[in-house]
Amino acid sequence: MTGRRTLSVCVVGCEIQDADSLGENLERMGYPAFTTASPQEALERIGSGQNRVVLAEMGLDGMQGLEFLERALQIDPGAYVILLGHSKPIEEAVAAIKQGAYDFLTRPIDWLRLERTLERLGEEFGRRANIRDLEDRLLSHLEFHGIVGRSPAIIDVFERVQKIARHFRNVLVVGPTGSGKELVAWALHKLSPVAAQRFAVCNCSALVDTLLESQLFGHVRGAFTGATDTRAGLFEYANGGTVFLDEIGEMSLGMQSKLLRVIENREIQRVGSPEVRQVDVRLIAATNRELRSEVMAGRFREDLFYRLSTLEIRVPSLVERIEDVLLLVQFFLKKYNQAYGKTIRGLTRRAQAVLLRYHWPGNVRELENVISSACLTTESNFVDIADLPPHLQNPHPAALELDDTWRPVSLEEVRRQHIARVLDFCAGNRVRAAQILGIGRTSLYRHFQREARLKGKQQGKH
Repeated sequence: MTGRRTLSVCVVGCEIQDADSLGENLERMGYPAFTTASPQEALERIGSGQNRVVLAEMGLDGMQGLEFLERALQIDPGAYVILLGHSKPIEEAVAAIKQGAYDFLTRPIDWLRLERTLERLGEEFGRRANIRDLEDRLLSHLEFHGIVGRSPAIIDVFERVQKIARHFRNVLVVGPTGSGKELVAWALHKLSPVAAQRFAVCNCSALVDTLLESQLFGHVRGAFTGATDTRAGLFEYANGGTVFLDEIGEMSLGMQSKLLRVIENREIQRVGSPEVRQVDVRLIAATNRELRSEVMAGRFREDLFYRLSTLEIRVPSLVERIEDVLLLVQFFLKKYNQAYGKTIRGLTRRAQAVLLRYHWPGNVRELENVISSACLTTESNFVDIADLPPHLQNPHPAALELDDTWRPVSLEEVRRQHIARVLDFCAGNRVRAAQILGIGRTSLYRHFQREARLKGKQQGKH
């Protein structure tokens, strides 16, 4: 009975007397019921998350049952709508189920069937609550100093950070924009012996040379126009701790020479001062560029590159760790639920499929921005496709590339080739391939069974 009290049902009747009568029966069965004759009031309760199970008459006042069903699922794709009809045309029931109804009942009501239906829903709600609890606990174990993941690619990063954190002097962190290089730098610092000291950050691409030199090394009063006082730079500020230089590939050759001196001798000179000052810092540099190519092109000093890259950590792109997308979504939902005071429970399956198919040029940062925006704008307890940015709702199909090997093929052949490519991309993981393709695992297995039968027939002919 305790489980039943947690499953509240919204009953929408053609007349309030009908709704009240249904509600009284549900209460006797142990299910709390809210009754109304207003479809709009029921939709508002669905939108506010007060009810996720709805028992609705087909002939509602001002809104037919199928229209109500459609609007309810638009508001909350995770809602469970049971429709109640007065006749037994099988076409009506099939149409309702196809449109997303959880069940279709006819009068006189089979109360035993309805009770069993609600029991199944109660069990499903219980399972989902347990899964959410397990996911929350799993998430806490899979967070590594702000970095979240369980894919082999990101686990390799975690292990490398742990191996070198205690001993490094200089580290180069490479990876695409938005992949989390600063978080890796922070993890290195927090696991190092100087974790209690300062962690200073400088974006080398954001400042011109004169300002960058002053930012890093400091300046004395009168060293340049506007230098009205003497200031220490980041290396002095973080003395005894760690300095993180982001986008070091954007640094000019002149500034690279001055940085090389810091790395080799651990000494700096403030702008406008001849005095040499000793500093004891650990240096972490990050870039989204291929520095070996920059060295060959003469845009980056070879000696500086080899000094920095003695220890190197490569941060994978999000596409390389696509299996972490839903875990990251859960992490960001938790973060922005707290930030915005919301109780968003998750994403609909179709929204998940969209995120898993996307190529994420902006990596984890782009995914975080998508979830942050969706949490801010959605009015439901579940993020759906309509809450995602336009470029995810309506992705532009890639232009077909015709080459000398192109030949006209049937749509079935295109489908077969695409499934094969996705499966190859997923290294044979059929569950992950089904998620990316946006189909159920059963559909994918049926495809393979059909292919096996066709292959068997072709071999039989020979």
